[in-house]
Amino acid sequence: MNFDFSDEQLAFAKEVEHFLDEHDDPEVFDLTRENMAQIVDTPKRREFMAQVGERGWLGITWPTEWGGTDGDGVYEYLLNEALAARGGPQIGKGVGIIGKTILRHGSEKLKREFLPKILRNEIEFAVGYSEPEAGSDAASMKLKATRDGDGWRLNGQKTWTTSAHFAEWYWVGARTDPENKHQGITLFLVPLDQPGITINGIWTMGDERTNDVFFDDVFVHDDYVVGEVNKGFQYISEALDLERFTMFTISPIQQRLDLLCDYVATETIDDRPRREDQVVRERIAQLVTETAVARGLGLRVVAQSMKGGAPPTTEASEYKLFATELSKRMANAAMDIAGPGSQLRVHTEDAPMKGRSESTYRYTVIDTIGGGASEIQKNIIARRKLGLPKNF
Repeated sequence: MNFDFSDEQLAFAKEVEHFLDEHDDPEVFDLTRENMAQIVDTPKRREFMAQVGERGWLGITWPTEWGGTDGDGVYEYLLNEALAARGGPQIGKGVGIIGKTILRHGSEKLKREFLPKILRNEIEFAVGYSEPEAGSDAASMKLKATRDGDGWRLNGQKTWTTSAHFAEWYWVGARTDPENKHQGITLFLVPLDQPGITINGIWTMGDERTNDVFFDDVFVHDDYVVGEVNKGFQYISEALDLERFTMFTISPIQQRLDLLCDYVATETIDDRPRREDQVVRERIAQLVTETAVARGLGLRVVAQSMKGGAPPTTEASEYKLFATELSKRMANAAMDIAGPGSQLRVHTEDAPMKGRSESTYRYTVIDTIGGGASEIQKNIIARRKLGLPKNF
């Protein structure tokens, strides 16, 4: 595959950078918020993403009949990476997960109701797959959906639902057939202000809020069933492939690597430059090499997605596994190389790298779990690419 961008693609990247320069705002861009925290969770961030939508950039890959430009996935990649490089909100769930799934499987009603709002960034979504007894194994979910006239009654609990406290709609999987694990799940779109929904906050070690969401006899009309009844696990699997790529960008990893390299190039210990320490040099060389590998794996997902059809499954898992585990290794290296001072909290001015090591050390653990934990990615790669049996 060709790792170089065309002149047209480079011109688009330059246009995006110019736009970001014009709209630079510390309330929108914060480099200390890592991948999964780069969400549209404040009025300022929502207003900014609406301006991105006005440029026609939120629907670059969508068909023209639904407001897109039928563009190649590489343009979406360039946009998302540019946003992530500055710590800004990413295109996220609406465009990258919900919108693309509705385009592939949603009814005409769902397309007419949601797609224009997504492109204008008028609506935010929370995604509900995980439950207390169904984490990365989404097929084990037990939230019960029972037929009631022209709709369904939902009862049960979801957990680890980022965005539920500010989103308008819940993209949620529920069990509609208790006798069939993988073919008994249905996807629903539920307004989060619906009677019977209770949202309780959970604070993560990365200082970000996620949520428990409880359903008590919540009614959902058939119009808000996504695709076919009992086909939800198929749609969720496709959406997770998109999430594993679009929500875990390489730009923050590269930015942290550059910060670490700058630190090593200028700091000394006992009057000896850190850059002359052979162990440090070898560790930096390894991280630089692995970051280049992660970038290549990401571009391979882009290349595969441009061929059409379903999202690339094993490629997305390989990228997600490698990139998020690399992110942890880089955080560990920064803490080791910077020494005890690296434990000072982020934004501490006299801390090494202003405390970025401390915050990324906490954040990167979360990244290895969201979108399917590393162990799940290994299982996907083993079964779908290496052909190993399920119980190996």
